[in-house]
Amino acid sequence: MKKILMPLADGFEEIETMTIVDVLRRAGLDVVMAGIKPGELRGSRRVKILPDAVLDDVKDQDFDMVILPGGQPGVDNLRRHPQVLELLKRMSVKNKMIGAICAAPLVLRDAGLISGVRLTSFPGIEGELAGAKYDQGRIVVDGNVVTSRGPGTAMEFSLKIVELLCGKDRADELAQIMLVRK
Repeated sequence: MKKILMPLADGFEEIETMTIVDVLRRAGLDVVMAGIKPGELRGSRRVKILPDAVLDDVKDQDFDMVILPGGQPGVDNLRRHPQVLELLKRMSVKNKMIGAICAAPLVLRDAGLISGVRLTSFPGIEGELAGAKYDQGRIVVDGNVVTSRGPGTAMEFSLKIVELLCGKDRADELAQIMLVRK
């Protein structure tokens, strides 16, 4: 079973976080939500969650993919966390999959991972992604990096990740079960 890590910080985007975790778990993937601090976290719209783990406790495990949700100030909190940046660098060196939605490509930038990479993001932050090959597509895949625009693209983003990790048939099956228009 493929193992996915989702680092979380206060200010995470609720729709993105929960949609991604829900869809990937439905696909049979092992998703670990790891808070950058112990205890409960509060989303950008004040929804509270209790992550599965603390990042310190799981950061050295072997994950197949790391996915960063957007949301503010969640993205800024992730960007300021040295272990998140180090984790992303290690994943990149190992050519493991990395996903980022909404403003989360800024975390990839701060980790030094966007130069020459085709990606997308929440509209309006493209000017902060110098060095990347910016694309306005809803979902953009470039090598091991998968990016998406925001809350309204979270379902498509999640199903694309399922397709990449589990195959198109599994993604299509889930879309049908969940009544997603494709």
